[in-house]
Amino acid sequence: MKRLRIISIFLLVVLAGCSWSKDEPEKTADELSAEGQMNFENESYEKAVKSYKKLKDWYPFSVHAKAAGLKIADAYYLMESYDEAILAYNEHERMHPNDAEIPYVIYQVGLCDFDRIETIDRDQTATQNALQTFQRLEEMFPDSEYAKMAQPHIELCLQNLAAKEMDIGLFYFKLKKYEAALSRFAGVVTVYPDFGLHASALDYMAQCRAMVSIEQEADENVLTGSSDLNTEKSDSDMEKEEPLDSFDHGPDSR
Repeated sequence: MKRLRIISIFLLVVLAGCSWSKDEPEKTADELSAEGQMNFENESYEKAVKSYKKLKDWYPFSVHAKAAGLKIADAYYLMESYDEAILAYNEHERMHPNDAEIPYVIYQVGLCDFDRIETIDRDQTATQNALQTFQRLEEMFPDSEYAKMAQPHIELCLQNLAAKEMDIGLFYFKLKKYEAALSRFAGVVTVYPDFGLHASALDYMAQCRAMVSIEQEADENVLTGSSDLNTEKSDSDMEKEEPLDSFDHGPDSR
């Protein structure tokens, strides 16, 4: 009996400890949605993400789950966590391809790269990515308000890429790599003809062609001169050679 009493007391202590350490009850989907919205409006974006992620994990089939995923993406964007935002937006598009918010989602993906565009002397990968995304938006939803909002961003992306191409062309031109420079200037003329660099690119193309022509002519002269020297050397050698019979010292020559 004594042993049984000790065991009973031990179990009571354990159970009491468990009740003391028990986590607070899970919040409902409505509560988590309201909590996330409150944090979002207060610009506590990290807390908002935490609330919305709980909502998605605990209640994946809730009426709030789709909106929570989009709010997570928006929160990441506002925190300038652009890679995480792109992943979240892309997930939303993949999970809800027919959602009415898809034009907004694509526009936001474009902004994530657009906001990272650097000066033309730096890498322009973000510019190219933003341009591709905005152009996809125009192709898929040409009548969307977001397609119209994307238009000035597209123009700026094209201006940056044109300026970058011109900058690379000038770099090669200064190094006297005229064929490489010519290719870049030609790209400015054919791909980006309407961004104020067309005339300058044409002028540099003419200079490059002239320099390439001069270089080719110089190379031909070098080759021709080398050939003439070889011919002159051959003729001179033949003149120096004596007739074969002058070296005949046989018996009949005495």
